Order: sequence, then structure tokens, then C-alpha cells
Amino acid sequence: KQFDGQDVTITSRMILSHLSGIRHYEKDAKKVKEETEKAKRLLKPPGKDGENASSSEKMNEVSTDQESKSKDSSQARRKREFEHEEYYLKDNFENVIQSLDLFKDDPLIFKPGTTFLYSTHAFTLLSAVLERAAGQHFLDLMMNLFRELGMLNTVPDENGPIIYHRCRFYCLNKRGRVVNSPYVDNSYKWAGGGFLSTAGDLLLFGNALLYSYQLALLEDTEGLLPGFLKPKTALDLWAPVDKTEASWDKDGLYGQGWLVVEKLQKYGQCRKRRHYVSHTGGAVGASSVLLVLPSEEL
Repeated sequence: KQFDGQDVTITSRMILSHLSGIRHYEKDAKKVKEETEKAKRLLKPPGKDGENASSSEKMNEVSTDQESKSKDSSQARRKREFEHEEYYLKDNFENVIQSLDLFKDDPLIFKPGTTFLYSTHAFTLLSAVLERAAGQHFLDLMMNLFRELGMLNTVPDENGPIIYHRCRFYCLNKRGRVVNSPYVDNSYKWAGGGFLSTAGDLLLFGNALLYSYQLALLEDTEGLLPGFLKPKTALDLWAPVDKTEASWDKDGLYGQGWLVVEKLQKYGQCRKRRHYVSHTGGAVGASSVLLVLPSEEL
């Protein structure tokens, strides 16, 4: 791949931390860069760049105003997000390699490794890497993984098969009323948002990763079963990565596939921030969040 006429390399770690430079649903690079700069300005804490508030009251006014603007901007951004045509694709893609045709010839938005840009398409590329490395189709690979984790209610959102207890999907129309969501085919983005699951299965997934992470922090693991992930892998996934951010939580940075908030307490008897990891998801007719809050006793 090239960026500004120079050959560049995109690594799997860059994709996991959304530093690949691969576009999301917006194809216009200028619009993406403008939105990115706007978001960074809103995420800046008040009182920076030499603008000191004259009093605590003034600081509160600035902070409240900035939070309000940030919230309004975030809501507007989410609304615009679902105006992109690719969300509503009805074409069926036979495999993940075929899905790459949607974006493989598009220019990179940023130079890889320099700027955070959330990208569902980048995870499609990662699924192709996994497919090649494992020597089996991505969906077969994932179904084997789900069975190993005990996630028996997690399946690809395929339109043909009968999936018991599959719910209907709803969304809001322009007048704010609940209506049935339009038909879509998610085969173009299995890795980035193409699976159906349940709250119970998500708990199994979160606990499997949490056990692996907490086990990696213990010095003596004698008598304990090994974690599903290798210790270093578990620690790497939940370690914040430089140059990243996340729109849904200002306290955190992106790790590898997860938002990571580190434990922090600046002053005695004041706000104490817990260590946790999370991720949110939005699709046509669906919205989800998984937050993992490790115990502080370990």
C-alpha cells in the first residue's frame, strides 16, 4: 500500500489499535480529517493552551459548556454515521477475501501508525489474515472458537438459516418513531460487526479474557488452570497504545481491540478511577456494549 506516493506497511497490531489508516465508512478523506480534528478539540480539557480560567466558577462554566458541545457533537456524529450507504448493503459476499473489494483500492486516510481512525473495514482485512494463517474459512475458525469458549448462542448473522430466538431489529425514523429496520446483509463485515450473540455469551467471553488477564498478573499460578490466552497476549490486549483515543470514553485510550482505562487517583479523598476495559457496537437496528471491571482485590 502507498501513502502520499511512498510505500507503507500495515501491521496486524496497527489494525487492532485502529492505527492502520484504512477508511471506515466515510470515503472522503477531507471530511474524515476535519471530523478528527474537531473531535480532538472537543476532547481537550479546558484551560489548556494558555487559556486559564479566572475562577473556579468560570472553570465550571467552561467545563460544562465543553461537555455539552462534546455530547451534541457525538450525537450528531452517530446520526451521520448511519447515513453511509455501506451500512445498508444487501449484497452477499461469499468469503472475506471478496469483501476486501469494497475498500482495497481506496487511498489510505492517514499514514499507518500515526493517527487513530476507527475502521470496521480494517478488521475485515484482519479476518483475511487470520483465514490465511489458520488455513480455514474465517467463519469456521470463529465457530470453533465460540464452541471452545462455551458461547453456544453466538452465530454469524446470516439471513438464510433459521436462528432460534433471533429478535427483530428496530430503529428510529426521521420523526423519532420506532420502525422496523431495513433488510441488510452483514457478510461484508463478519469481523467488524457480523455476529449475533446473547448477554450470557458476552459474559462468558468477558470472563474468559478476564481470567487470562488476572492470571498473567499472578506470580504463583500453581494449581490453577491456564487461561484461554497466553499471559503476554492477555496483557497486550488490555494495554493502552499511544496515539489512540475513543469517542465513548474520554478517560481511556485504545488497546488492541478494546478501550482501556487505567487506574488513577490524583488526590487523596478525591475521584478514584478504576481500571476497566470496554467496547461498544452499533449496527442497523442494534446497539451493544461490553464493559469488564476487574476486581481490585487481586
